[in-house]
Amino acid sequence: MIVAVASGKGGTGKTMVAASLAKVWDGPVQAVDMDVEEPNLHLFLKPELTGRETARLPVPLADQAKCTACRACAEICQFKAITVLAGYVMTFPEMCHGCGGCTAVCPEGAITEDYRDLGEVLWGRSGRISFLMGRLRIGEAMSPPLMRAVWTKVDRSGDVIVDAPPGVSCPAIAAVRPADVILLVSEPTPFGFHDLKLAREAFEPLDKPMGVIVNRAGLGDEALYKYCRETDLPILLEIPFDRRIAEAYSQGRVIAEARPEYRPGFLDLADRIRDLAAVPLPEVGHA
Repeated sequence: MIVAVASGKGGTGKTMVAASLAKVWDGPVQAVDMDVEEPNLHLFLKPELTGRETARLPVPLADQAKCTACRACAEICQFKAITVLAGYVMTFPEMCHGCGGCTAVCPEGAITEDYRDLGEVLWGRSGRISFLMGRLRIGEAMSPPLMRAVWTKVDRSGDVIVDAPPGVSCPAIAAVRPADVILLVSEPTPFGFHDLKLAREAFEPLDKPMGVIVNRAGLGDEALYKYCRETDLPILLEIPFDRRIAEAYSQGRVIAEARPEYRPGFLDLADRIRDLAAVPLPEVGHA
């Protein structure tokens, strides 16, 4: 089973939940940090990294001597990564999505493939937890191609917990699309409520079971709870607004271990996630 831990915005406690869930998960589990632009799951799980490789994306390389300026390459490219001006082929590798269309349609074989570095994929272990992450190259604008490279390294022989990037844009969709269950971490504030609605609406077309973890419970109002009841979105766990949790988090400690009183709540969450994959649960759990 693949469990994606997502949120409509940053700062909700998404990584805190993913790290604690991985620590209490029963059976083989791999923790995957798909927030390749700002990965920080490793700061909590502290894995021993044993391998890494550079991820690359194919980009067009033009042979001006063979080009007849037919513009077939420019016409097929929807991202304007290649064009022909005054009979000269110009390429813009940073705009290329690596589809290979320009190479396929060139009648003269004037377009071949070069590569650009996207970033790196790293892996290792944190105790019994297998660990995997991506780290985007500084200056690289597109993260989904690197995320696809990370997905190729995911170990499907056991369960997988994915720390997804925040928000509802392309990177977030790329992170949750393969998941069997999506957990939405939010907080009961007007901002948290607003972004929870955006996340639910963005992920709903994927037709995945979804549940909510309310972080900083006791802060804010009841609007989020009312929305979850009205939309049959089950609240699986409430994590109280507790200074001790914030202190442990700021020290890079996993909450399920740093504050033992909250461990049973995460154990219950793990069970409820498995149930959610089959039957939605309307009851509220407490950390």
